[in-house]
Amino acid sequence: MHYYRYSNPEISCWYKYLLFSYNIIFWLAGVAFLAAGLWAWSEKGVLSDLTKVTRLHGFDPVVLVLVVGGVMFVLGFAGCVGALRENICLLKFFCGAIVLIFTLELAVAVLAFLFQDWVRDRFKEFFENNIKSYRDDIDLQNLIDSLQKINHCCGAQGPDDWDLNIYFNCSTESKSREKCGVPFSCCVPDPAQKVVNTQCGYDIRAQKKNRWDNLIFTKGCIPALEAWLPRNIYIVAGAFIAISLLQIFGIFLARSLISDIEVVKASHLF
Repeated sequence: MHYYRYSNPEISCWYKYLLFSYNIIFWLAGVAFLAAGLWAWSEKGVLSDLTKVTRLHGFDPVVLVLVVGGVMFVLGFAGCVGALRENICLLKFFCGAIVLIFTLELAVAVLAFLFQDWVRDRFKEFFENNIKSYRDDIDLQNLIDSLQKINHCCGAQGPDDWDLNIYFNCSTESKSREKCGVPFSCCVPDPAQKVVNTQCGYDIRAQKKNRWDNLIFTKGCIPALEAWLPRNIYIVAGAFIAISLLQIFGIFLARSLISDIEVVKASHLF
C-alpha cells in the first residue's frame, strides 16, 4: 500500500525576510533623515518657536528632509511589521503607497517633459522667491550658495536678479554694505586663495558689466541647469531607472508575500 503525502502551502521565507531587509534599510534611513531635520530645526530655534516656519517666505530645505524622512519612516515601519507579523493590511498599505509614489514620479517626469516652458517659468518664480529670502534662513542660504558654486552660475537668469534681495539691491535707499553686490558663491574662484573671501561680491554690480566676466559668474542658474541636463542625461536616466527598479522590486516582494499569506489562510478554511 502506498501513502501519499500532501504538502500544505507555506509562506516563503525568502519573500518574508527579503521584504523585511528591504524595509529595515528604508526605516533606518527615515530615522536618520528625521533626526537630521529635527537637529537642524533645533539649531535654528524652530522647535522652541514653531511659528518661525510660517514666517519664512522662502523654501526651508529642512521641511523637505523631514517630509522625505517621515514618508520613509512610515513605509519602512509598515513594511517591516507587515512582513514579520504577516499582516495583510500593513502589506497592502505599503504596496499601495509605493505604487502611488511610483505613479506620481512617472507622471511628473512625463509632464515636465511635455510642458518644459511651464516648468521653466515655475522654477524661475521659485528661485526668485528664494533669492528674496536668501538671508532669512541659513539652510536656504547654503542651498543657493551650493547651487551657484557647483553650476558656476549667479541668480535665476543672471546676477541682476539679486536686486530682488533687500541686502543686495542697488537702490539709493539701501544702507546695506552688500548693496549692489552678489553673494560670494557668485564669485569666480581664485586658485591662489586658500581662504574663501566672503566679501568678494561687494559692489560688483556697481562696476561696468564688461568687467563682470573676470570677477563673477554671469550665467543664470536656470540656463546653467538647462545646459547641464543634456550633458548628464544618462546619469539622470540611470538614477531614475535604479529608483524605479527598487520600487518595482519592493512591490513584487509585497505582492508575492500577500499572495502566500492569502493562500495559507484559504487552506486553513478547509
